[in-house]
Amino acid sequence: MLNKRLAVALTVSGLLAGATACGAPAQTAPAQTAPAQTMPSASATTAAGAGWELDPAAGAQRIKAAGLDILTAEGTAEHYHAHLDVLVNGKPVTVPAEIGFSFGADGQPNGISALHTHDTSGVIHIEAPTPGRKYTLGQVLSEWGVLDGKDATGAPHSGTGGWTAYVNGAKQSAPVSDVVLKAHDEVVLSFGAAPSPVPSSYAFPAGL
Repeated sequence: MLNKRLAVALTVSGLLAGATACGAPAQTAPAQTAPAQTMPSASATTAAGAGWELDPAAGAQRIKAAGLDILTAEGTAEHYHAHLDVLVNGKPVTVPAEIGFSFGADGQPNGISALHTHDTSGVIHIEAPTPGRKYTLGQVLSEWGVLDGKDATGAPHSGTGGWTAYVNGAKQSAPVSDVVLKAHDEVVLSFGAAPSPVPSSYAFPAGL
């Protein structure tokens, strides 16, 4: 599994000694509490058009751009999860696995932020080394590398214009980047025609 890649890479380098990940001993691969996922096909990842792919090579740069630190293990002082659905004119966009990971020249994960994904379920993991800090949808988007205004094509993924955020079914008046992630929130990021009905909850797997 994808999260095992990080566990193996970091264990080999000795960086996970004595730490835990999602409640599993660090010396073993983190428990996969979410449903098993495979890497999405190209057609699934780009269901709403190209530009949504995650670029692993820039992972560290994007973590720093989100104002987050690159950690050697998942934090344990704060541990909760939210869920993100991204829709373009009602069509789902796959939320990539390994958002919030950094990678070495060998392509293997060598670091992780407090805000990350392990698979393509849309579950956002918040596992922080210090308690009380707020994490936002904007930071997830920065780590993903979308809606950052750097793409001049005018495609939906290029900026936050035209996007609306819903939290637990309620439309948010604040900019989408400012939405604060809270435990078991169902966050919907929608462009164009609003979904009907708007998803208002998510069935988190046991243990999340």
